[in-house]
Amino acid sequence: MIGIIVELIISSLLLWFIDKKDLSVLGFKPTIKRITDLGVGLVLAAACCIIYHLMSTAFANNSWTINKQLTTQAIWAASWWTLKSVLFEELIFRGALLYIAIGKFGVRIACILSAVCFGVYHWFSHNSFGSPAQMTIIFFMTGIFGLMLAFAFGKTKSLYLPVGLHFGWNLFDIVVFSNGPLGQQILIRTNENQLDGLPSLLVFLFQVLALPLLTLWYFRQVSKRLKPVANKKRVPM
Repeated sequence: MIGIIVELIISSLLLWFIDKKDLSVLGFKPTIKRITDLGVGLVLAAACCIIYHLMSTAFANNSWTINKQLTTQAIWAASWWTLKSVLFEELIFRGALLYIAIGKFGVRIACILSAVCFGVYHWFSHNSFGSPAQMTIIFFMTGIFGLMLAFAFGKTKSLYLPVGLHFGWNLFDIVVFSNGPLGQQILIRTNENQLDGLPSLLVFLFQVLALPLLTLWYFRQVSKRLKPVANKKRVPM
């Protein structure tokens, strides 16, 4: 939690000295629209993560079972750890630096730069140096995920949607399906069977592309709802 507080202080200083802005430009103030974005992000990410993990076992003659040794306290602790890690990454990659970069370079270039940095960052967090194949896969996966999150911030001018998407995925991936640094959590695989061949490739592509495509669909739905409102506000010539 101290790290997040330090991030907020540094972000505040960067925004003030570079753009003469304060933290409000990151869209912290809750509104109905932002709360909706948070909820939609959570639901879309959770749905994609659940489908991905069910596919990864169903096509491999595997299944999931409840970890009966896990306590409620351990679940809350893991969920809190996951939330803190998401907020920490969001403040770095979709916070003040991205806001400043959008002002300097525009939304598209700034989001691409953010995604590249996010992908490289995961080389360190996954300790993948020395394995070109693993580095390529990690960069591809996390880079696309980071691009989605960056555009979520750029489109909404708020951290609510990227936090919802990021936390929704990580919560189910790490805490529910035990796929992360915390080890066995709520659900564990019943055997060691893994996907291979074409099914493995298809499930991998679903994991990488499903949530970004759903997020793009959400952007378009929001844009469609806003267009009639914008047209009504036009003053006739």
